[in-house]
Order: sequence, then C-alpha cells, then structure tokens
Amino acid sequence: MKNLKALLLLSLLWFAATTIQAQKTSLTVVNFDVQGMDLSPEQMGNLARMEVEKLGLYEVMDRYDVSYLVDKHQLELNNCYGKICLMEIGDLIKTDKIMSGSAEVFGQSIILTIRLVDVKKGVIEKAHVREYLLLPHEIRTIMEVSIREMHELENDPNLVAQLTREDQHENKIINPDVERLKLSGPRFGFTFFSGDAADVISANTEDGGYNARPHLMYMLGYQFEIQYLNAGKMQALFEIIPTITGAEQSLFFPSVNVLHGLRHNVSGWEFAVGLSLGVAPQAKGYLTEQGDWILQEDWPTTQEPPAPLIQRLDRRGDLELNTGLVIAAGKSFKSGRMNIPVNVFVVPSPFGMRYGISVGFNAVK
Repeated sequence: MKNLKALLLLSLLWFAATTIQAQKTSLTVVNFDVQGMDLSPEQMGNLARMEVEKLGLYEVMDRYDVSYLVDKHQLELNNCYGKICLMEIGDLIKTDKIMSGSAEVFGQSIILTIRLVDVKKGVIEKAHVREYLLLPHEIRTIMEVSIREMHELENDPNLVAQLTREDQHENKIINPDVERLKLSGPRFGFTFFSGDAADVISANTEDGGYNARPHLMYMLGYQFEIQYLNAGKMQALFEIIPTITGAEQSLFFPSVNVLHGLRHNVSGWEFAVGLSLGVAPQAKGYLTEQGDWILQEDWPTTQEPPAPLIQRLDRRGDLELNTGLVIAAGKSFKSGRMNIPVNVFVVPSPFGMRYGISVGFNAVK
C-alpha cells in the first residue's frame, strides 16, 4: 500500500512538472546590434540567451535550433532589430515572444537596450534601457543585470553601483588589472601629546625640555601600502608610514609606523593596528612626587635616590629607539578619480598619550 501511494505521488509530481513546463511561454533570442565593441551581434545575442535561460521563466529556443531555422527560412538577423522585422521572424519560426536589442559605446559609457516583443499581440511587451560605465570586460555581468531588471528581479545594489557609478571606490570590476582601493601617497596632519611627554616638550631647555607647544604639532609623512588579500568587499594590507613631527617648531621627531589592517572597498572605512618606531633623546633620572625631574648624574651617589630610576624624553640625553602600539581608523572619500583618506590614530604610552589626525590624497592612474 505504501509503495502504491509513493508511486502515485511521484506520478502526480511528474504530471505537474510537465504541465508547468508545457505552459511556459516560448521565447527566441536573436542577434543584438553592437556598435563600438569587439563582440559580434551573434555573440551578444548568445549572452542574452544564456542570462534569460537562467531565469527559468520561458521555454528558450536553443541557439542551434535558431541557427537551423534561420538557414531554413533564409533569414537575415544582423539587420533585423526593429519591431516589424522581429514580428515577421517570430511568425516564421512560430515563437510566442522574441527578444533583441543593442549595445552601443558612447564616450565612456555603454548603453544597453533590450526589447521583448509579443509576437501574437504584435506589441513590444517590455523595453529596458540602462547606461553603464565603459567596462567591456564585464559585458556578461552587465547583460545579467539588465535582464534581471527587465523582469523586475532584484540585483545586488553594490554590484549595480560598481557598474554604473564613477564615484565608487576602486575594485576589480572598475579596474580589473590593478589592485583595489589603494591609498599610497603623502600624509599631513597634526599630532597632540599629553601627560608626561607633553610636560617635557613644553619645559624649558635647561630642564631637558624643548620650550615648544605639545598640543599642536605639524606632521608630514608618506604612506606605502602592501596589499596581500582582496576578498569580496574587503582587503587586507600592510601600511608603512614614515613621518616627521614638529618641523614647524624647529623640532625633529622622526618615526616609522608599521600597521596591519582591513579596508572595506565599497564604503572606504578601514581599521589598523601596528607598531610605532621612533628615535628621540632620552635620559635616566628620578621623577619625584613633587614632579621634579632630576638626572641620574646630578644626584649625589652618597644619598638614597628620591624615586625609582626611569628613562624618559630629555633633549640632554642620548638618542634611543622607542616603540609603542599604534591604533588607527579612518575613511577614504572619493572625488572623481582622486582618493582622499582621513585617519585618526592614537599611540598609548606610560609617559603620556600621543594622538592625531592625518589627511592624504592620491589619484587613480
């Protein structure tokens, strides 16, 4: 009894499937008019046929059947793109609907037009026109987007934007032969010191300070990028940023920042963490509870030290390598082919915080 029920259910499913298949509207896709592109009208028509078949909405005539009927009726498809001609061909090959269109290059754009003609009713059932960026290497994707839009099916909005909008950040669709959004270029901005480091910078020179303004120092540098992973909308990269700080106050604080980060190619947001390497004069001494700084060599060896011995920034000391953690975040803005990255950063330290903002620019070649 169970086997009989299963057989009956399979029979009903097969009947339903064949009935639905039989009810599908027949559609024939013929050549597209092509201007300014390397593809032939037949190749463009084949692209459209493949994308329509993916929808599963029609009984699409096979390309070889189309070729056979064209030869049989001695039809000329390369000059048949208008409604009247398409209807005549549709009547001859006995199809419910017929599709054609055109793809033309105008300046830096591709204009793709698709027309779907109802042969029996003698009307253009659907017509779709869309302007794309000049991306001939993405013509298959362009055709897919237009076919889906024509049938009111959803497309990925990010994909559509990359194909149609010049203000999108660089990606493999817009520039397939180059890296994605790459921001190597000059950097300039301001650095702010706080805590003990700020006190030293603002102190008098005879006390080991610099007699300078620690809360607003000009910074100049250059960012080098090494991109090693592009996946989807994200890319991973190394950033190497040598900088010089304080030149406007006759100071020279060089540093090299090496960061590892992630960037979102669509929005331009990025986040990075790394190491800051700097060179500055440092000296050993004692920082009393009253805030007085006394060099080690100035304290009598016969007396008990007033505080633990430490090493800190002091222009009277020797040049030393200092390291620290740097955390940065930012966003890149786009104006035409120019990228404008804006970043904030912070370098925490036991002797005071260093933080700032930088702006840069570069242009896509």
